Amino acid sequence: MAVQKSTQPAPGKPAPDSTRRSEKSRRAIYDAALALVVEAGYAKTTIEGIAARAGVGKQTIYRWWSSKADVLMEAFLDLAEQSVEEAGSTPYAFPDTGDLAADLKGVLRATVDELRDPRFEAPSRALAAEGVVNEQLGRELVAKLMQPSLDLYIARLRAAQEAGQVRPEIDPRIALELFVSPLAQRWLQHTGPISYEYTDTLVDYALQGLAPR
Repeated sequence: MAVQKSTQPAPGKPAPDSTRRSEKSRRAIYDAALALVVEAGYAKTTIEGIAARAGVGKQTIYRWWSSKADVLMEAFLDLAEQSVEEAGSTPYAFPDTGDLAADLKGVLRATVDELRDPRFEAPSRALAAEGVVNEQLGRELVAKLMQPSLDLYIARLRAAQEAGQVRPEIDPRIALELFVSPLAQRWLQHTGPISYEYTDTLVDYALQGLAPR
């Protein structure tokens, strides 16, 4: 008669921690996805390639995500959150000190730091470039990665309107583009240096047009 192997852990040995194994696999998948999209581009990055690089089975990825876009979005969000935590900030936070110019300059300076971080820059450029030609991915990039931050700009500008710092007829959804769009264009097209001085000047120029007359 065959001896049935016990499923109980041996005395003195801890039981395997499936949660810990899952987190290790998830982290390996994030790292593999971001590395591949930088090296090969979005179009050539595949679930199979991510699985092979991460050292996991393809079905492990499909258990958690339905597509490579979902993998990359989550990996990118995780990277951004890590960057924010390392800086000692809170994800999706926008200061309201009562000084609109100082608050905007602080947030944009943090954005400059993120855009210049090599860990963030390479995968974000790859995804942004693909989002221009891949309409579905472009919409997902906006909805999942950009919109939460844009909503905070809108909320902060509305608070400034209530405080009398911004004219009441200004549409915050359009006004936020005065700060965000020039920086994004300069970064994407390499039309000039990305610096604190540049974003501080953006704020100064924009607020001249938004302030009460």
